[in-house]
Amino acid sequence: MELKVVIYEVRDQIATITLNRPARMNAWTGRMHTEYRFALERAEQDENVRAIIVTGAGRAFCVGADSRALEGHVAKGGYDPGTPAALAKPGYGVRPEFDADFAYHFGLSKPVIAAINGSVAGIGLVLACFADLRFAAAGAKFTTAHGKLNLPAEMGLSWLLPRMIGLTRANELLLTSRVFLAEEALSFGLVNGVLPGDELMAHVVKFAREMIASVSPGSLRQTKHQIYADLHRDVASAVDASRDHLERMMKEPDFAEGVAAFVEKRPPRWSKR
Repeated sequence: MELKVVIYEVRDQIATITLNRPARMNAWTGRMHTEYRFALERAEQDENVRAIIVTGAGRAFCVGADSRALEGHVAKGGYDPGTPAALAKPGYGVRPEFDADFAYHFGLSKPVIAAINGSVAGIGLVLACFADLRFAAAGAKFTTAHGKLNLPAEMGLSWLLPRMIGLTRANELLLTSRVFLAEEALSFGLVNGVLPGDELMAHVVKFAREMIASVSPGSLRQTKHQIYADLHRDVASAVDASRDHLERMMKEPDFAEGVAAFVEKRPPRWSKR
């Protein structure tokens, strides 16, 4: 596959996948989803790769779904993932509960580290949370975002966040869609560390190098699978349920209103219901 919106590089046994739409702050599209899965599968199948770093080009990690794609969903009257029928399936086949969008990260045999170099929202936050480890640039803005678009918590985030940071804190972030900074994310354990922006990638690469130098590939693979298998099933059900809600709620007037308000940069005018 020709990569147009993702950059894939391998150096010193580390694959770096860079979301590469900097002019759009790496907003997520069907094309990016397709290329990302392809790049992950490539890294998974490469015996020379021991760890995977995911980051964003420019000043953002991923600000969520592209506003143009959101407008397209409104025009079509519902959810259209914009992906081909046949997608790469990295991490599939390990356990049934891992065989779903984003949950496939749990089936990968190699650790995934998110280097959150800037703003992260919506599906971008989902991607970061499904990584095994997260480091963020100082001052980076985080938000779940979905509430401002009349959407459900996306792609299993309602399953994952409470397990990561506890129910009380997860409820606050999921129910309010408020913006919070990397420093606060560190205080409640959502990220493993916060670094000055110009030091982030060097730190993450050093961390990955030290990890793969000191821990065997077999141990990393098995321990990773143990961690996620033992979290109490099942994430696939959470992802599937969120997709059902997503398809239903994209047909409601408040989704169209949320998208219009987002595009027009104005407060939304919600329906009375």
